[in-house]
Amino acid sequence: MSEETLLSQKRCIPCEGGVPALEDSLKDKYKNQIDSRWTFTNERKRLSLELTCEKFAQPMAVANEIALLADEQWHHPDLYISFGKLRIDLWTHKIDNLVESDFIFAAKIDEVIKRHEL
Repeated sequence: MSEETLLSQKRCIPCEGGVPALEDSLKDKYKNQIDSRWTFTNERKRLSLELTCEKFAQPMAVANEIALLADEQWHHPDLYISFGKLRIDLWTHKIDNLVESDFIFAAKIDEVIKRHEL
């Protein structure tokens, strides 16, 4: 079983605040376990992924599936939809940085994206 599979099978843990952000070495380790299109933004405090789609309905469908997953996992990314594009920004809002759950959720989003063949 691959590292990515293990990460995607974990559950997000809701953050109550006061949790330390991941050190850069752990951020790098977890980033290697998700789709390579994810990038660090905001001084390595956020993950971002931008997808290009052929039609407007496609990013809406993916965003809707991510929204259902977000409520299930209690981990809510920012989603930006425009014609032919979907951008996903992911971080733990309570600490304005990244924790393991952000990478778990990114791996789950990767599975959604694969199902939609993006």
